[in-house]
Amino acid sequence: MKKIMFVCAAMCVALAFTSCKSNESAYRKAYEKAKAQDQTAQAVEAQAPVEETVVAPVETRPATETRVVDNVDNVSVRQESVSLVNGTGLKNFSVVVGSFSVKANAEGLQQTLKNAGYDAQIAFSSARSMYRVIASTYNDKESAVRSRNDLRSKYADAWLLYNQQ
Repeated sequence: MKKIMFVCAAMCVALAFTSCKSNESAYRKAYEKAKAQDQTAQAVEAQAPVEETVVAPVETRPATETRVVDNVDNVSVRQESVSLVNGTGLKNFSVVVGSFSVKANAEGLQQTLKNAGYDAQIAFSSARSMYRVIASTYNDKESAVRSRNDLRSKYADAWLLYNQQ
């Protein structure tokens, strides 16, 4: 009795696995159906009339007045207490073009700036243990911002320093 039940169960399992098997013809039918839909869509697009879009001409007007507004107050300024190492003297706002932990590297950039016509100076920030190479220094922020913007063409990382001393 147990043998008969075991054989029947095995036949049921075998029958279940073979009946669920997908065949190649089912895949072929699905592919052909999708291909026919694609061809129908392309035929409809080919028969559809082409719509033309009309673009109005742009009217140009001469500029009578152009105002440039500088937001000097929005320019970020780093505040540090620095001491002059080499140079003529620092004012309130300075344009820093390089920061180095090695003094010799700072001196090399200072010499490059001096050769380019800048009054370059070196200041030391004891809080950060960095030598700051200053290309120019000013009493007012507006002049310092203009100078920094000019220097950014060659020194992209130029930034403003406010000396806290």
